[in-house]
Amino acid sequence: MGFIEKFGPLMGRVLLALMFVPSGFSKISNFDGTVGYIASKGLPLPPVLAGGTIAVEVVAGLALLLGLKARWAALVLAVFALLAAMFFHNFWALPPAEQMAQSIAFYKNLAITGGLLFVAAFGPGPISVDRHDLG
Repeated sequence: MGFIEKFGPLMGRVLLALMFVPSGFSKISNFDGTVGYIASKGLPLPPVLAGGTIAVEVVAGLALLLGLKARWAALVLAVFALLAAMFFHNFWALPPAEQMAQSIAFYKNLAITGGLLFVAAFGPGPISVDRHDLG
């Protein structure tokens, strides 16, 4: 097994998890701001959605990072990233001055979703808790 085959999936999981775990922890420390941002998008039950968001980002993000039930974690995060793109980066519904930045964020979320779907389809790779090859 070559270097990329052994370590590539691990590095991919680490980089994908970096999108979610730090974000989840920052939402804990700024819970009221998170609730306010969710409310500003007109979504129902902002405190409940904020708590759910934190749980998904931290728990599924750490599971992905470790390669523990990585396929399920990646699938949950893929759905989450897709929903975040649709509700929080809906560039098509914004004034022209905001469209470029939100368009970039929208397509980045789609790309992240694609990477997560690869993990869901092909697994976490050889260096993961799921594969028990941590050495």
